[in-house]
Amino acid sequence: MVYSIPEETIKRIKNTANIVDVVGEHVVLKKGGRDFLGLCPFHTEKTPSFTVSPDKQMFYCFGCHVGGTVFTFLMQLEGLSFTDAVRTVAGKYGIEVPMANMTPGQRTRLSENERILAVNETAMRFFQRMLTDSAEGAQAMSYLVGRGMTRKIIDKHQLGYAPNRWDGLTRHLEAQKVPPDLLRTTGLLVPRKDNKGHYDRFRDRVIFPILNLSQQVIGFGGRVMGDGMPKYLNSPETPVYNKRRCLYALDKANRAARSKGKVYVVEGYFDVLAMHLFGLDNTVATLGTALTPEHVQLLKGMVGRSGQVILVFDSDQAGIKAAQRSVGVFEAGFLDARILVLPRGYDPDLYLREHGPDDFLKAADNALGMIPFIIEMAVSVHGLTLEGKIKVVDEVQGSLAAVQDSVARALYVKQLAERLDIDETAIMNKIRQVAGSASGPAAVAPADAPATTMAGSGRLERQIIAMMLHYPAMMPEIIGRNVVDDFEDEQCKAIARMVMGRAHGETESAEDQISLVADPDASSFLAQLAIGESHWDRQGCERLLVQFENRRQRRERETLQRRIEAAEKNNDMDLLAKLLMRKQQQAGRGLTNL
Repeated sequence: MVYSIPEETIKRIKNTANIVDVVGEHVVLKKGGRDFLGLCPFHTEKTPSFTVSPDKQMFYCFGCHVGGTVFTFLMQLEGLSFTDAVRTVAGKYGIEVPMANMTPGQRTRLSENERILAVNETAMRFFQRMLTDSAEGAQAMSYLVGRGMTRKIIDKHQLGYAPNRWDGLTRHLEAQKVPPDLLRTTGLLVPRKDNKGHYDRFRDRVIFPILNLSQQVIGFGGRVMGDGMPKYLNSPETPVYNKRRCLYALDKANRAARSKGKVYVVEGYFDVLAMHLFGLDNTVATLGTALTPEHVQLLKGMVGRSGQVILVFDSDQAGIKAAQRSVGVFEAGFLDARILVLPRGYDPDLYLREHGPDDFLKAADNALGMIPFIIEMAVSVHGLTLEGKIKVVDEVQGSLAAVQDSVARALYVKQLAERLDIDETAIMNKIRQVAGSASGPAAVAPADAPATTMAGSGRLERQIIAMMLHYPAMMPEIIGRNVVDDFEDEQCKAIARMVMGRAHGETESAEDQISLVADPDASSFLAQLAIGESHWDRQGCERLLVQFENRRQRRERETLQRRIEAAEKNNDMDLLAKLLMRKQQQAGRGLTNL
């Protein structure tokens, strides 16, 4: 076994889990016959091709060919190892993963991700205790209350305080016997210049834990309470924390966003807290970075193709520029995004305190689409003079070029032409020039989806692997005839041998076999074969094996004939005699088989 969890435990976890519930935390799913359909979280698509089968407890995307069990899904989505994924699912369902069969070495070599998450959890508890139970945290608590935070919000978001000491957390983690190399990997501590020990990265700051959808602490943000710089400090990137793939309060906002079909994206930690304080729980924030294709995929997973994202920006020029940069990303992700710019001098926190949530919701209902917003902002900046119109077109053309739907683009061009009172054709010509360029917003594209199809796999070989999954009673026959040894496709051969090694009798289902596969590519390949309807019987299996053997013999005859012709051409009489004898033997075997 390549991992330390017993196979029976893995099967039990898989059989207890409901893949529809787990996937449904990340993807909006709709019933379609016996299965559930949704937009694939692994590649950009307009029409759902992502299928989840509750009967088989498997998923498969017919667009990008990613598939497998609930474990594969979490591995692909969150970058977990197989062991981490199994443990994560077990934790969701309260199943204890036994460690009795692990060697002492295996116990100390738990996956790096799991160890980092455990240290982060310990650090979060330390910061919470410093805020609520120590004299040092009194000032931070007073600061939070002064900003309108209630104890309910503080507890819900697990806020904390990093004490004003160089080694507060360092000493605490060292007392927990955390290895020095792990201390550095978490990013919580910084090595001293002389490499003799560490000091705390976060000092005298309010701490905002960052959690993933599995409620695991993946990083932290810290804010000074005075005039210190930088005002905000985030964890560095680690094996579990990538700011391009994370949103603050995603774990808290997910359920509300799904039920409302709408999610607000704000710019800071306190903006999120204020929104949640006033009942707008469907709010997240980016973590010190522009919106990325990965963020759009996360947002789309929360609200679905028909959902809506409302970007809430301050009224400064930076917010407008951020909106312009986001157009291509949202267009490439086929997600409806709108822009809400608050009045000058307001952020969501202040606006909600002075005007209340009702006025905020009314403003959000009137939020402009991204292109109309950018047009109006450009007009407000440059005006409608001759020179101003030229500047407006120059500023808007890149965003229009990013619009992939030709009908939508034509309508936006028409709107701009009417707003500026100029010819549509002139604007469209400029946009085509930008769209044809490799640079600029039009070139923005989502991250590549995993390529898991195994090109070149022979049709018969794939059918035989499917037979091994769905009709394991044929396994002795397949082994006895050495069928897999004659596979031409090396990937098919490797996967077939893996299936043979995993098979434990006729009672084991295909889903149980695939649940033990740790390789995501192999799991996707097998899921493609297992996800569809199957009607296997012994007679059909026998016909398939005969067909495969006939093809093998035909291939052998063709190869032998080419060698005979080459020997004749080279006048190699000894080799020719041997090859002709082999051809005669082949013919005899063929008659016998008849």
